Amino acid sequence: MQKPENIGITIKKEENFSEWYVEVVQKAELADYSAVKGCMVIRPNAYSIWENIQSYFDKRIKELKVKNAYFPLFIPESFFKREAEHASGFKPEVAWIANTEEEGERLAVRPTSETVIYDSYSKWIRSHRDLPLRINQWCNIVRWETKTTRLFLRTREFLWQEGHCVYETKEECDKETLMYLEEYKKLCEDILAIPVLVGKKTDNEKFAGALYTTSIEAIMPDGKTLQMGTSHNLGQGFAKSFNIKFLGKDGKEHMPWQNSWGVSTRLIGALIMTHGDDKGMVVPPNLASIKAVIIPILFEKTEEVVLKKAKEIEKKLKDYSVILDDRKEYTPGWKFHQYELEGIPLRIEIGPKDLDKDQVIIARRDTSEKKQVKIKDVEKEVKILLEEIQQNLFNKAKKSFESKIVYTKSLQELKKLIDEKKVVKVSLCGSKKCEEELTNSVEALKSLNMPFNQSNIKDNCISCSKKASVLCYFGKSY
Repeated sequence: MQKPENIGITIKKEENFSEWYVEVVQKAELADYSAVKGCMVIRPNAYSIWENIQSYFDKRIKELKVKNAYFPLFIPESFFKREAEHASGFKPEVAWIANTEEEGERLAVRPTSETVIYDSYSKWIRSHRDLPLRINQWCNIVRWETKTTRLFLRTREFLWQEGHCVYETKEECDKETLMYLEEYKKLCEDILAIPVLVGKKTDNEKFAGALYTTSIEAIMPDGKTLQMGTSHNLGQGFAKSFNIKFLGKDGKEHMPWQNSWGVSTRLIGALIMTHGDDKGMVVPPNLASIKAVIIPILFEKTEEVVLKKAKEIEKKLKDYSVILDDRKEYTPGWKFHQYELEGIPLRIEIGPKDLDKDQVIIARRDTSEKKQVKIKDVEKEVKILLEEIQQNLFNKAKKSFESKIVYTKSLQELKKLIDEKKVVKVSLCGSKKCEEELTNSVEALKSLNMPFNQSNIKDNCISCSKKASVLCYFGKSY
């Protein structure tokens, strides 16, 4: 048998979070750096997670009458110029193709698809009967980041979904903008087991060209936040720029309301940081492609009978995405470490001594607890344990999440709390000037979002001391 190599994690999560993250990503075979600067290779272990996110969310949006389509990767420069605020907001991130051979205008490699999609919408929408129009696409995005590459968190190319909907009225657009945000919250909390802050972005932080932006923000173990998803009410600005009109029920011409919404593969980065530990990745059962691995403990005299029973158990658990690792060239110990590194929720061990007792040993990845389970009860126990692991991961993450949020009405205390890696909730008067003064007071500080429930505002603005009108979260972000 091959001797176990040093495949485990060598850096402690609490001692060097940044280096720990890189080691987990690479040793758990989630992603690798590409020969192309700023890009990454998404390996099968991570791509299967993205496929499961896609599978869950695609089903949800189809239930909400959203249809999938695909639009070009290349966007004419003139399309950006039609919506000035949008063009200005994305200018630093756009990768351009000269297009000199065709003597045409420059083409952008899509940083987002509003403009190219809305050009099509201007041809497709004619009447109120064409509305609401709800379309989504799963695609890649290119944003010419100049900062340090961080796998899943900051790369020049990444994968995402982007929904683009058109409505007759603002009320309908408002309602569904929040509905898609709520779907993102469910995805993060119910599937990824990651709690989030839900709210509206300030005008300083809203999407370029939007009427307003809503977001969900997660808090990582190092105190930095990660924007997990956004849903924008685009108002009528893009409709005006792209001449999207419809004939209403009243026989008159009207301009529609639009929204756009999206999440990306940075969700995988959040998953790694939130649940990973000093053994490697931890995948929530609701997201895991492999929910359990069966590892037989093989000896020459009992190999045949142990393998036979292991295969029977594998067949019994076929509904739980279980695999049987019966490779002889690796020791059981090596396999234990490998599957812990990859984050498989459950490990089922069976050897000759277990067979004598008509039992297996089941080990949980989240707590490392082991349990003796009668073979006849394996299916029932696996179901229970997977549910417990999912809930435990969320509860643990929520406890950490809540411990990092602190309210203050003192600017001096805010600076101290940010140094202590907290997310700070403050009262503001709502002016852009006060928000900017606050973010400028601490390096890399930014507003995250404002909770939808804005009742019970008693204190004055933390910046100007005038009467406050909003509560807002501030922190440092990835």
